[in-house]
Amino acid sequence: MVGPVRPQFVLFGSSIVQLSFSNGGWGAILADVYARKADILLRGYFGWNSRRAIQVLDHVFPKDASTQPELIITYFGGNDSMGAHPSGLGPHVPLPEYIENMKQIVNYLKDLQETDCSTSSKAILADLNPVAVSTVECLFSQVVGDNEKMASNASDFQFFLCLLGLSDSTRLIFLTSPPVDEERVNKYASEHFSHLVRTNELCQTYADACVKLCQELDVKVVNLFTAFQRRENWMTDCFTDGVHLSAEGSKIVVAEILKVLKEAEWKPSLHWKSMPTEFAEDSPYDIVGADGKTTLNPSEWTFHREVQWD
Repeated sequence: MVGPVRPQFVLFGSSIVQLSFSNGGWGAILADVYARKADILLRGYFGWNSRRAIQVLDHVFPKDASTQPELIITYFGGNDSMGAHPSGLGPHVPLPEYIENMKQIVNYLKDLQETDCSTSSKAILADLNPVAVSTVECLFSQVVGDNEKMASNASDFQFFLCLLGLSDSTRLIFLTSPPVDEERVNKYASEHFSHLVRTNELCQTYADACVKLCQELDVKVVNLFTAFQRRENWMTDCFTDGVHLSAEGSKIVVAEILKVLKEAEWKPSLHWKSMPTEFAEDSPYDIVGADGKTTLNPSEWTFHREVQWD
C-alpha cells in the first residue's frame, strides 16, 4: 500500500479492458487524465464472458473490503455475442442469459454503494502518512473557515474526506460492445482458432440489450456500438485487428466516459476537472518564472497531452 490514498477507479471486463493500457489505450489515457487525482486499477481478463465475470465478483470486489472503489467501469458482451460453436464450447452466451448475468453484475456492484463513509474514512486515515494528514487538515481548515454550516456538521475531518472525492458511494458506468470490422475479422483469423463468428448484427443485439438493462436499472451506460459509427472511417481507424481497439478507437471510449462523468449529477463529482490535485500547493522548488522572482506551479499542466480533454 502506498499513500496518499486516492479515489480508485476500477476498469472491469474482458480483453477491451485488459488491453486498455496497450497501443495508446483508453485505460492509459484515463490514468494520465486522472494523474494525481485518482488511481486507475485494471481488472481485465482476455477472452472472458459474463459467465466468468459473475464467478469472480466477490474476489474482485469483496464486500467486506475496508474501502470500496469510487467508480467501476464495466465491459462485457463482445465475447458473449460471438456465434455459438457446434461443440458447445467457447465464449458464446445466449442473449437471455447474458442479460441475466449483466443484471447480476449490476446488482452486486450496486450493493457496494452501501459502504458507510465514516467506516471508509477511518480506514483511509489509518493509511495516510503524516504529510498527507497535514495536507488534508490544512484543506479542511481552509474550507470550514469559510463555511460555518459545514463546520457545524463535521466534528472532525472524516466528513471532509468524502468531499475530497472519497465518496460513500460506488458509481457505475457500463460499456456496450463496439462494432467490429467483419472483413478483417474473417480475413485474418488465426489458424489456431476454430471458425469465429463475429458480426455487427450480433454486436448490436447485445449492445441494445445492455443499454436497455442499464436504463431499467438506472445505471450510466455508454453505447460504444453507436459512438464508434459516428466517426468517419471507423472500420479502418478504430481497431488493431478488427476487434480490439487502436489508439483512435480508445479516444472515442475516453471521450464518451468523460462526457458521462461531466454530465452526471454525482456528489462529489468524479469528472477530472472537479477533483482535487494531490500536493498542488505552490512551492519555492517549482520552476522559476520569467520574472526571476516567482515560481510556476506545474501541478495542473496539461500541455503534454495530444488531446486536451474536456
